[in-house]
Amino acid sequence: MGFLQSISLVILLFLLHGTESTLPPFACDSSNPSTKSFTFCETSLPILKRARDLVSRLTLDEKISQLVNAAPPIPRLGIPGYEWWSEALHGVASVGRGVHFNGTIRAATSFPQVILTAASFDVHLWYRVGQVIGIEARAMYNAGQAIGMTFWSPNINIFRDPRWGRGQETPGEDPSVTGKYAMAYVRGVQGDSFEGGKLKGHLMASACCKHFTAYDLDLWRGVSRFVFDARVTLQDLADTYQPPFQSCIEHGRASGIMCAYNRVNGIPSCADYDLLSKTARGQWGFHGYITSDCDAVSIIHDDQRYAKSPEDAVVDVLKAGMDVNCGLYLQEHTKKAIELKKLPESEIDRALHNLFSVRMRLGLFNGNPVELPFGKIGPDHVCTKKHQALALEAARNGIVLLKNSARLLPLSKKRTSSLAVIGPNAHSPQTLLGNYAGPPCTSVTPLQGLQSYVKNIIYHPGCNVVHCSSAAIDKAVKIAKGVDYVVLVMGLDQSEESEGHDRERLELPGKQQELITSVARAAKKQVVLVLLSGGPVDISWAKHDGNIGSILWAGYPGEAGGTALAEIIFGDHNPGGRLPVTWYPRDFVKVPMTDMRMRPVPSSGYPGRTYRFYKAESIISHTDGGIQVSFRAGGGTV
Repeated sequence: MGFLQSISLVILLFLLHGTESTLPPFACDSSNPSTKSFTFCETSLPILKRARDLVSRLTLDEKISQLVNAAPPIPRLGIPGYEWWSEALHGVASVGRGVHFNGTIRAATSFPQVILTAASFDVHLWYRVGQVIGIEARAMYNAGQAIGMTFWSPNINIFRDPRWGRGQETPGEDPSVTGKYAMAYVRGVQGDSFEGGKLKGHLMASACCKHFTAYDLDLWRGVSRFVFDARVTLQDLADTYQPPFQSCIEHGRASGIMCAYNRVNGIPSCADYDLLSKTARGQWGFHGYITSDCDAVSIIHDDQRYAKSPEDAVVDVLKAGMDVNCGLYLQEHTKKAIELKKLPESEIDRALHNLFSVRMRLGLFNGNPVELPFGKIGPDHVCTKKHQALALEAARNGIVLLKNSARLLPLSKKRTSSLAVIGPNAHSPQTLLGNYAGPPCTSVTPLQGLQSYVKNIIYHPGCNVVHCSSAAIDKAVKIAKGVDYVVLVMGLDQSEESEGHDRERLELPGKQQELITSVARAAKKQVVLVLLSGGPVDISWAKHDGNIGSILWAGYPGEAGGTALAEIIFGDHNPGGRLPVTWYPRDFVKVPMTDMRMRPVPSSGYPGRTYRFYKAESIISHTDGGIQVSFRAGGGTV
């Protein structure tokens, strides 16, 4: 975020919260006589008519001011400022600008990262998670701790390449599964019923499907998402990249879409009329607002050189159908575009109709929010026992049992008198959350979860950090020799995979493998290996290591992840999760991330991608002790 945007945000926060009021910002206050004459305040009228009236009252400068995420107030009309950018990927997050946790509400339910929740393949669970997030988001607003109710989630891009740092945010690699997740999550957040169709225009909170479209590369070998031109065949676009967005719009009825940084076949996503207007609005019937990713408008000129001038970039995105700019570019360059007669004012009006319509659907122009359909949702609806129980359920049902040779799991509660818990992820609360998280209601690490089952536990991190450039292997081996069982909690964290950071390798980082094999060889009995990661890791060596009896993949399991893992290890819950993404061998990194083709090309050696098209036999399955173990999407222990 730039300096000017930071200043605007400070001013906006001061205007909205300078008096320390606990009331949320709203327009059309019935106690203000001047608002009674405004047609846009008449709640009995159709929202389209109300929005048209509001826009007609604005000056050109006022109109332009509303085209950015930090929209300032319009005092003469009693319209408060609004922040479009909030996040709620797997719980109301502190990442965006629209909510803050420094009031009555200090935390929110933190569910597992999406990739793990998706591993449950439970559509109703996904809906219930979205519903809780929507309730807690509305509670934040009603408590005066939100200046926006538009949440830029879910991320429904296809997890096409195992190295993608943001794959953890997605429901995986299957277009159908991802589309069903989008539908369920959006209906839950927005307050619709599970079956859909009951909302009648009102929004509990607003969900936004992103990043539209074919976005799944952040930074790989010098190629960044800001300049990447995704070359996608029409067939792949139709049957892989677009179906989740179509489902999100047609079946989820999402009120928001975010266009991506990258170009698709030469055209920036935010400047693509065919994509935004003809496809989303025309073919799929989208009725909502379209936002850019942050600074995605500026890069159209500054980085991609697609537009010849800043004004041309503004013209390109508004004429394409985009409505609001995360950033300041539209605020800075739109007026000149009009003065140069490159842009008709009607394009701004079109965008504002969409923007104010969504704010009206949220009830922010209906007077005091206490009187709204969702006005009774308050702080006592956040971090409830029911919500935290759902976070535990999501973690339990997503965790995948990849290997269980000789029936090592579950461990016996009675016969396990001592346990070693080793690994850099064994006692790291932050790792449990993944990215785009807020402060959790509570947090139970794997170590803490296991301590509720075994009193005599010896803990050692094994590595200095997840990168594991330095490992205390001798110490870990000594500990392993003196206990009944060993649980190794290894894997990745946000230093290895995250937004802006794609992986170069598919192996465990640093000396993790050496640590695991050394401990497993020294232990009295077979060890349990737990992997925390968003993306897949090549652990083919661990599948065939007889000293490693069980392998569990736990994604980033959220605030209750440690409890869920302990329950599975000691048999109080039977794991039923299945992999939502294929786990490739390490030599898959020879395939360029920039190659967007889904189907294999045998003549050139291109292997294809995802379980639908990748046919390499070496990773599909193997038999170990009579139990088939699959590392293909949808797999798990069979």
